[in-house]
Amino acid sequence: MTVADDVMDALVRTTFEVAGVLTRIGGEHDLSLTQLRVLGILRDRRLRVTDLAAYLGLDKSTMSTLIARAERRGLLTRGKNPDDGRVVEVYMTLAGIELTERVKDDIRRALTPATGRLDQQQLGQLAGLLDVVSARPSRAHAEPGPTAAR
Repeated sequence: MTVADDVMDALVRTTFEVAGVLTRIGGEHDLSLTQLRVLGILRDRRLRVTDLAAYLGLDKSTMSTLIARAERRGLLTRGKNPDDGRVVEVYMTLAGIELTERVKDDIRRALTPATGRLDQQQLGQLAGLLDVVSARPSRAHAEPGPTAAR
């Protein structure tokens, strides 16, 4: 087995473990993994339905159905862009923000046994390496990006 194979194996194992945590915690809050991703993306921004759908790799009708379901729960709403009244965006309500904070705390607690084995320097290195692997800009220069609820 090569180093590249070891890296791929570690990434796949980690993905399965994290996805399992996210799926379990999402389920505890009556959220699918996709709904959880939507809340994670919208936690710090407003987006058009088409942009959100494109980011998630979903068609617009599927995205509209997900948003409508979240609207009925009071987690998301739609409104006009403050700079361009012709554009309608989706954003979180106060209830959505509060739920996202609870989920983020639950995720942090669930992942702490794994991340707690690392010191601050190792955590910084891991975050930097994962940013490179996921093609995100470095944290020092990053604008907030769409990621899972933190």
